[in-house]
Amino acid sequence: MKKILFFALSLMIAVSVSGQNADSDTLRSANDSVSIGSHTEFSAEKQERDVTKAEGDSAYMKNDYASAVQIYEALLKKGEAAEVYYNLGNSYYKLDDIARAILNYERALLLQPGNADIRANLEIARSKTVDKVTPIPEIFFVSWGKSLINCLSIDVWATLGIVFFILLLVSFSMFFFSKQAGQKKAGFIGGIVFLVLVILSNVFAMQQKNGLINRNEAIVLVPSVTVRSTPSESGTSLFILHEGRKIEIKDNSMREWKEIKLEDGKVGWVPASSIEGI
Repeated sequence: MKKILFFALSLMIAVSVSGQNADSDTLRSANDSVSIGSHTEFSAEKQERDVTKAEGDSAYMKNDYASAVQIYEALLKKGEAAEVYYNLGNSYYKLDDIARAILNYERALLLQPGNADIRANLEIARSKTVDKVTPIPEIFFVSWGKSLINCLSIDVWATLGIVFFILLLVSFSMFFFSKQAGQKKAGFIGGIVFLVLVILSNVFAMQQKNGLINRNEAIVLVPSVTVRSTPSESGTSLFILHEGRKIEIKDNSMREWKEIKLEDGKVGWVPASSIEGI
């Protein structure tokens, strides 16, 4: 039994190290530094200078949404942050640019999938789009699993993985070194529980990381776009999509055209200039 537990412990060390490597490669979250330097050219001053998030927030509070957009866009060139994407989405919403508001809410949600404010504003923005989408029902345990994974951010899952791993070591130490039967039993049971939790935490963190890296979804930014049967303007017209519609990019190999897929399985080609990846 001890050999089995030793093997499991060795396996978990490898899994935990892999999870932490995944976490170190993730994009910047909203909990990072709020002041990010960037150079941008403002139309009024025509000169470059550093900007901070506080300036963007100040412009937004003054109802100067166009300036807020410029500042937030400049900040995002230096690194991604859910809070900045969220504020940028709010700014675009105030400017009545619903498509770009949705785009930035979606980007914010990738970094903070458990943020209720982002989800609420995203749903409000979606309600103003022309295309109304009815999600295809999923098997209950699939929906439950996705909800569980997305209830926390990748950073939180990685942190929990570390905490559970430490508790796993403590439990195994109790089992191996304690001389009392009750403590050995508690160490064994705790070790099994924390072993499972370490595995799940690392798996959830890695799945969220894959979602950040392999971004294959996009938002339609033009008022309307005709989806065609072939990557050409001469292709047969299949259906029309309107701004703000979320689509899946099925084929990203061409520069000028992208093959897309909708929730109901419909596929077709649209000009790359009509969409922007999340």
